[in-house]
Amino acid sequence: MFLKPCHRRKNGKDHVYWQLVESYRTPRGSRHRVVAYLGELSSGERGGWARLATLLDGKAAAKTRQLSLFGSAAADPEPVPETVAVRLDGVRVTRTRDFGDVFLALVLWRALELDELFERDLPQGREGVPWALMACILTVARFLEPDSELHVEDHWYRRTVLADVLGVPADRVNAARLYRTLDVVLGHKSMIQGHLKERVGELFSPSFDLLLYDVTSTYFEGLAARNPRAQRGYSRDHRPDCKQVCIGLVVTREGFPLGYEVFAGNRTDVTTLQEIVEVMEARYGRAERVWVVDRGLVSEANLAFLRERGARYLVGTPKAMLRRFERQLLDGDWSEVRGGIEVQQVASPDGEETFVLCRSAERREKERAMHQRFVDRIEAGLVRLSRSLERARRRRDRGLVERQIGRLLGQNTRGAGAFRIELCENADAPSGLRLHWSLEPSWGQWAHLSEGCYLLRTNVTDERPEALWRTYIQLTDVEAAFRTTKSDLRIRPIWHQIDRRVEAHILFSFLAYALWRTLGAWMERAGLGRGVRTVLEELSRLKASDVVLPTSTGRAVTLCCITEPNRAQRVLLDRLGIELPSRLGRPAWVPEPTELDPHM
Repeated sequence: MFLKPCHRRKNGKDHVYWQLVESYRTPRGSRHRVVAYLGELSSGERGGWARLATLLDGKAAAKTRQLSLFGSAAADPEPVPETVAVRLDGVRVTRTRDFGDVFLALVLWRALELDELFERDLPQGREGVPWALMACILTVARFLEPDSELHVEDHWYRRTVLADVLGVPADRVNAARLYRTLDVVLGHKSMIQGHLKERVGELFSPSFDLLLYDVTSTYFEGLAARNPRAQRGYSRDHRPDCKQVCIGLVVTREGFPLGYEVFAGNRTDVTTLQEIVEVMEARYGRAERVWVVDRGLVSEANLAFLRERGARYLVGTPKAMLRRFERQLLDGDWSEVRGGIEVQQVASPDGEETFVLCRSAERREKERAMHQRFVDRIEAGLVRLSRSLERARRRRDRGLVERQIGRLLGQNTRGAGAFRIELCENADAPSGLRLHWSLEPSWGQWAHLSEGCYLLRTNVTDERPEALWRTYIQLTDVEAAFRTTKSDLRIRPIWHQIDRRVEAHILFSFLAYALWRTLGAWMERAGLGRGVRTVLEELSRLKASDVVLPTSTGRAVTLCCITEPNRAQRVLLDRLGIELPSRLGRPAWVPEPTELDPHM
């Protein structure tokens, strides 16, 4: 369930009325049903209704999911009686495993109905373990403790409760089976992305009318000689020494991942936009969406391509384009969006586009400090070079000195325009040369005027500049997705060398990010903020342990018990609407104590 605003205009005033809405599935897709009309609500009332909706959703989901997750096991051929005498002197705890974070990951996996998707659509043959279970293991591992498949086999899986929950023994989770799972699941990439769009739409009703797109890179460890897309290019990871691939990611305005594509590592960002638009339209249909992209993806050819397809766009522009709006920078009518941010709207001459000038006080201070740093570096370098010419005891080669000046300016391009530099002949000096420089007044004037300013360009003509600026700022959601996949989900570095394995590695990182973002949205609805890693770390302290109880019959009983949550953990679980089981499975007989431990 969720709150849905309805806007009405009455007596010249805008009113917002709220509805409590639930999602349900039909043969023709997801639909919404109004549960209650709530009228106008204050911010506090909205928060209360949102928490109630989350609680209702969470308890229903937890109830249905947990029944299948930790339901009754198969009948024990020799059940343990309800009452049995226990020898207290021999009670012990064994096999402590990770439980809390694993439990949460499985709840997310099933909330997205990925278990049903893979069970239905992955091929079934004579494999010893169903591919759906192996896909679940790989995704949960990438979500909780991202590392290599060998690490999953040797350490992580054995340390978790998944063998008890999924019924897959640890000796069957090996690197070879994990690698084969990568190959099998990769062929269903489009199906997975389409399913996630539908399921996220049912759970959170995000808006698909605006798509944010950006490109990043991730590098390889190794030569990747058999991967044609592994190339050297501009590295966002500051590893120009390594080959890389580029990843283009599309997310909704709420930050939910909608799709991605993998490109060659030496491909420039601007050449990827048309391909990603065609892929998204082929998958989800052509619609009048708004594409929001950064200036590195903008070219006149790309904008013409979007206009021809009836798409709308909101893009950043190169800094040099600000020159065309010098008059507006000086005398324009600025309006404040929020503290320190001002915008103004300027129509294009043909009326088909709109330009939005933006000015940020914080960004101005940052750019001013950067300019000053580069100017100081250049001036210090020129001083050193001038002194070396004065102290030289023989004639210096003019071409060599000019190359030194060019290298200095090339290393500090942001301040290169601030200087007028002359290298003159000087017959009185042993070097035969004299260096003279002065500051360029026009550069300083323009730098002072344009610092902190940037320009947006759009063919959306029915929005206020304040709304356009807020929309563009949502590109930070893509940047946040890249940071999460690189830092928390460790998509880099890539150790796989074969192209299809690289693609599969990125696909499972995409799946793990879908779980991450789902948990983030769930937390936001519950009023818990966005600290996904904090929640995972807190729940990871909940463990599952086998308690061995020797009985008076000479045999022992084992119980798989769950750590009792502390007060903070109980509050967290309650806000998320999750109810943990106190133990897993039924009590079971184990061999006689003498066989387990001769000292018992």
